[in-house]
Amino acid sequence: MQTRRILGIDPGSIKTGFGVIEVRGTQIFYIASGVIRLPRKPLPERLGIIFQSVQEIMQEHQPDEMAVEEVFLAKNPSSALKLGQARGAAITACVNKGLPVSEYAARLVKQSLVGSGAADKSQIQYMVTKLLKLSAEPGEDAADALAIAICHYHHGRGRS
Repeated sequence: MQTRRILGIDPGSIKTGFGVIEVRGTQIFYIASGVIRLPRKPLPERLGIIFQSVQEIMQEHQPDEMAVEEVFLAKNPSSALKLGQARGAAITACVNKGLPVSEYAARLVKQSLVGSGAADKSQIQYMVTKLLKLSAEPGEDAADALAIAICHYHHGRGRS
């Protein structure tokens, strides 16, 4: 049975969530999750921290591929641009190490886990906890990242 690890990233310019799952056959298992909390520094410095932190996460957990949330159209164009740059820093860290990267719309991630593209954060946290058999709910950003990894698995790109 082939074992593969998927790194999910929920990008943000203030907090970037990450989650690592392992796929063994048709089962998924929790490996790690957390949040990269970014200091109040200029954006270029925060992007460097995201890049470096994602490299450290990859070094520690050795994922085989990465899944990331696509940029959504925000009401504030400045926020959307910063989010896009945070995504770019995380994606570049993975591509730099040779990891294949897949992108998913937030609505698809929600629909994959909850059955509704309009699911709220608490519903995502609940389903991630149940699907990965966790003893406690992960924080919102970590749960979103784990949900992205699970979505990747469910949509065939993450299947063996």
